[in-house]
Amino acid sequence: MPTARTAALAALGTVGVIFGSILGVYPSAVFAVLLVLLALLVLLDRSLAADPRRLTLARSGATTVRLGESTQVTLSVRNPTQRPGELLIRDAWVPSAGASDEPYQLRLPAGATALLPTALTPTRRGDRPAARVTVRSRGPFGLAFRQADHDVPWTLRVLPRFASRKHLPEKLSRLRTVEGATAIRGRGQGSEFDVLREYVPGDDVRSIDWRATARRGDVMLRTWRPERSRRVVCVLDTGRTSAVRVGDEPRLDAAMEAALLLAAVAREAGDQVDLIAADHRVRAVVTATQSRSLLPRLVDAVAPLQPAMVETDFELITSEVLRRERKRSLVVVFTALEPGALGEGLLPVLPKLAARHRVLIAAVHDHALTELAATPLDAPGDVYAAAAGTRALADRERIASALSRNGVTVLDFPADVFASRVTDAYLDLKASGKL
Repeated sequence: MPTARTAALAALGTVGVIFGSILGVYPSAVFAVLLVLLALLVLLDRSLAADPRRLTLARSGATTVRLGESTQVTLSVRNPTQRPGELLIRDAWVPSAGASDEPYQLRLPAGATALLPTALTPTRRGDRPAARVTVRSRGPFGLAFRQADHDVPWTLRVLPRFASRKHLPEKLSRLRTVEGATAIRGRGQGSEFDVLREYVPGDDVRSIDWRATARRGDVMLRTWRPERSRRVVCVLDTGRTSAVRVGDEPRLDAAMEAALLLAAVAREAGDQVDLIAADHRVRAVVTATQSRSLLPRLVDAVAPLQPAMVETDFELITSEVLRRERKRSLVVVFTALEPGALGEGLLPVLPKLAARHRVLIAAVHDHALTELAATPLDAPGDVYAAAAGTRALADRERIASALSRNGVTVLDFPADVFASRVTDAYLDLKASGKL
């Protein structure tokens, strides 16, 4: 392809043709000679340019970054040809990767390698792939260049912010208080063996250990402590309702924040944490995790999740939970309090789930509905806005009451305190011995 310098020379040739016509020289002959000379120069310049198709490109650098932070991915370019390359390179990424659009301009000698760093500041969670790398190789005269596209695959996984981790010190402090009180109050009431002690009047005779009694000659009693290792199942609804934006983020992101904080506290409590993300099909599963790798595994599993524009199949979710969780567990379903979604989907199958597990329904409250219901009636259109907000809030209360009648605890809080309140509900259950 010709460059701007070629166009400038052609313009100068046009001026020469004009002067030639003034001097009596045939314009067509002058123009033809100049055009042939310029074409020969362009072809020569192109032939002397390094072939961009023969360049070897590869990537290295970060594969993960947390949303809101910056990282760097390096593009290496090697010139295996025998000619130096005057190169213009554009490393393109998807827009949400936050890469600069400025191209790299460099001279790459024959056999040399250049490292081109690209700073990335993603604006969205999920997998951000690299696009094509476009290379232009200019000739030594600057009259023409050769261009080629290279596919250099690379994917940067953008993890959730997990801003709710700021609540961890407070929640862990409360957890220690709860565990201390439970250990004092709960001895003799749990299912894990604690110690043998002598029987005192008033003890439950069903706890007498007759073998120990025979060995020691005194009536010995088995004492028990509350079971420490329980199961907590976080269910993320990734259906259409999770795409609704509450504040600056989709409802799904707020649910992820709450699930991660709950999982971090439950892990410290010695409980096992499972996660299921689903809509009309299962999107992600993390099971039987109690180790220090819990949070990295959960974060990596939820990072690529995106809302699906389909209705959530709560029958699928219920069957998946019942199939995986044989033991009684705490099941926290992160969804929306919408009659269309829960009334027709969850309520019919909820009794089957609540009969086997303790169920919490956690929903992010949209403050915009409260503001809409409180719209001042200053104009005719305000009446409809206020009525719509009032109707939406009434529907939420109706569906929450229906869920509560099925033995389910409903958590409905604004996004800024949602993660903290969900974890508080978990700690309240532990403190009351209901978990």
